[in-house]
This record gives sequence, structure tokens and C-alpha cells, in this order.
Amino acid sequence: MASYPHEKAGQPGSHSLPHRQAESFVSDDDAVPDTDPSETSGLLLERLQAWKHACGYLEDYISATEKIEKAHAKEYEKVLKGIANSHAETEKNLKGSVLPILARLHSEIKNKSKELSKGAVKGSKDVDKARNETQKVIELLGQHTAAFESSGGRVESHYDPYVLQRGVQHRLHRQVLEENNNREDLLAIQTSFQQFEAHVVQTIQQTMSAFLQYVGGQAERQKAMYSDMVSTTQRIPPDFEWKGFLGRNGNLLIDPSSPRRSVEHIAYPNQNHKSTQPLIAGTLERKSSGIGALKGYSAGYYVITPAKYLHEFKDDDNFRKDPTPDLSLYLPDCQVGGINGERFTVKGKDASKGKVGGAFAMAHELVFKAASSAEAEKWWNMIREAAGAGNMTGEMPSDSAASSPVESRNVSGQQYPPSYDGTRAPAVQTQGLSKAHGQQAYSDSPQSAGGMGQQHYNTPTSAGGTHSAGPPGVGATGALPPQGYNAQGGTSGVQRAPGQY
Repeated sequence: MASYPHEKAGQPGSHSLPHRQAESFVSDDDAVPDTDPSETSGLLLERLQAWKHACGYLEDYISATEKIEKAHAKEYEKVLKGIANSHAETEKNLKGSVLPILARLHSEIKNKSKELSKGAVKGSKDVDKARNETQKVIELLGQHTAAFESSGGRVESHYDPYVLQRGVQHRLHRQVLEENNNREDLLAIQTSFQQFEAHVVQTIQQTMSAFLQYVGGQAERQKAMYSDMVSTTQRIPPDFEWKGFLGRNGNLLIDPSSPRRSVEHIAYPNQNHKSTQPLIAGTLERKSSGIGALKGYSAGYYVITPAKYLHEFKDDDNFRKDPTPDLSLYLPDCQVGGINGERFTVKGKDASKGKVGGAFAMAHELVFKAASSAEAEKWWNMIREAAGAGNMTGEMPSDSAASSPVESRNVSGQQYPPSYDGTRAPAVQTQGLSKAHGQQAYSDSPQSAGGMGQQHYNTPTSAGGTHSAGPPGVGATGALPPQGYNAQGGTSGVQRAPGQY
């Protein structure tokens, strides 16, 4: 490998210079070397371009970090002021202290590229020009030396090989001067490049040190802050916050030692108003009506209220379901019969269906049975007071247990007592009879609420209504009462079978 004449091995600085291939250097044996004098300057320009890119990459990275710190400061501003200030301070230092260093270095590299372009590149062009002129004269010398041999030495004066030879020496001398000048310029640039690259590296090191100082310091502060947060939270007792919460809001929270609420201990407006207290309440049995009459009596819970209603419930449980009455009788609109032992009768319409349902409801005669005669008398007296004296019919309830369809005869809804003197009551006229005001003819079918085969009569009452009573006299409907029947529903001088009049 050849080297420049003044750069022999062992000389100071020769080990730090870049080595070129043999064809890249000017040889003393070649008048016009075929090497490109701009290769060295081009190589140095490429190196400056590489350093400019490296500086640009660092600028982009630090600029992106600065923007990230700014964004973090903005986001942490909403939740934690301390961390937000730390990020904001880091962003300010990167923008004001680190990025300007790289910006100056970038500018220095650009100026170095311009200097190389103006100096070394111009010298390379001068070398090329001198080499081209020398090459032309050398070619003329070759042509005319060959002509000198062929023409027997006769040539023109200005193409005399001697003159051409001297012209080659002149131009070759000028060429060598240009080459040596360009070489000296390139050597100076190479030497300055070593120093300039050292400056570039030192500047980058300074930049990274400042970057580490600001970003690393911020990271250390943030790490210490996080450690302080963790240690503080770990020192909090598990029940510390809950105890404080209980102390501040004990009046709004539930006391576990306080007893549970009970309906019996709750008071509310009008709880003990006189209209809410029953006049009498208890269990009664009511005879099933209609087809279900064969089932006998069924028990229920009955109440007479100050509003003069007789309500029927399944039971007295107010909690299992909404206690809506299954049956409600407004006693002033009912007819109350007599009492017979534990039994008594009430005839009226069910008012539990409301006004619309009650308008189309049928009146039913209901037979009730108490646990004892004394209990039945209490109920009957209370019902009589609520219904009023004008609604008392005096009709006695029959003993349904002794009644029998075989022993009773049902004629037009009436049941006649047996005759013991061989005679029987005449037939009752039920067709074609007019009905007087306030009166009603005999029913064509048995009454559903009074038991099977039981007859009821309707007579005017003092209030203009009708109630169940004994048979009307002759002239009222044109019918004759059964023999032995008196006005109180009993018999006169005739023994009556149980369940019959």
C-alpha cells in the first residue's frame, strides 16, 4: 500500500490518519493519475452529513421527551400537583438548556460542510483542470514523435517534439503545484476534522449529561415520591378510615346494637281513632249457600266496624297478604232475622265489589253460627244496633241439620208443615198476581241464603223497604198462609217438625 511522500510510517500522527488504497494516491511515476481528487473531500462531506444526522436524531429524541413531559404535566395537573410540577420543570429544562446545545452543534456541522465545499472542492476542480491540460500536451507529444519517425524528422516548428516536451514539463509542473496545494488543503481539513469530531463527541456527551441530569433527576424525585406514597399508605391501619367515617356520620349510620323495628311499637296518625276500632270481632261460622250448601258451615274472621259494616276475612293475619274483605255487608241496608241458639240470619248485598259491582249484586240471606248462645247473642245485639230497629224481621233461622228433602215439600218456593188432621193447605197462587207497592210475591225458587227449601216473605217496613217476615195476610197477595203459621214464623197449636214452620 502506497502513502503520500511526506507520510512515512513511524512519523507522528500517521497512525490516526485514514489509509487509502494505492490507486487513490498520486504516484510519482504517473504524470496524470487516474484518481479522482474529489474523493477525499466527498468522503469528508459524507462524514459531516452523518454527524448532522446523528445530531438531528438526538434533537428529535430530546424534543419528543420534552413534549412527553409537557403532556404529563398537563395530565397530572388534574390529579396530583406535585408530580405535575416535577414534569413541568423537566420540560422547561430540556427546552431551555439541552435542546439549544444540539441546535448549536447542528449549526456548526452545517458551517463545516459549507467550508469544505468552498475550499477542498474548489481545489479538486483546479487539479482536474491542470491534469486535463497536461494530458492534452502529452498526447500531442506522442503523435508528433511518431510522425517524426515516419516523416524522416520533418515537422512543423510548434509541433517540434522538443518544444512539446518543454510544454509538457511546464504544464506538469503547474499540475503538480495544484495537486500539492490540494493535498495540503485536504491534510489541513483532515487535521481539523479530527479536532472537530472530538468537539462534536464532547458536545454530545455534554448534551446527554444534561439530559440525564434533568430527566434522571426528575425520575429520582418521582421515584422518591412514589416510595413515600407507598410507605404512607402502608402505615395506615386497615380500620382507620372506617372509624373516622363512623365518628363523623354515626347519626346517619345504622347502630348494630339498636333493636330491630317492630310493627307493634310503631305509632302513626289516627292509629287509635275510634273509627278504626272494631265494635266486635272474632270467629264465626257461615253456612255455605247455593250448590255448596251441602258442605255445611265454614269458619271465617268477622268484624263489625263503627262504619256499620260487617266484614268477612279469611283470618286476622294482617301481614301474610293484604287483608281485603271477602264479603262486606252494610248493615243499615240489611235485614236482620231473629236468633235461634247459636244461629242468626242477616240478609243483604255484598258491598265489597264497590258501587258498580254492588249495584248488580243480589241480596243473600246468610246464616251465621257462633261458638255459643251467649256469643251469638253478643253478635246479634251488635248487628241489631248497627242495622237499626226498622231492619229487624224477627225471622228465626232454621235447624238445617234436621231438615230433609224427603219430609219437606217445596211448592213455588214455600215449605209447608205436615198436617195431622188429614187436611192440607190449599195451593198457593203464584201466577197472575199483581205486586203491591213495597211488597213482593212468593218466589218461584228456594232462597239461596236461608238453606234448602226455606221460604221467605217480603213485607213493607217502616222505611219503605221489605224484610223477611211471616206470610202476609189474605188480601195482600191473594195467597193463604199455611195452617198453624203465626206472624212470628212459629206454629199455633200444631206441632212442627224440626226445620219446618
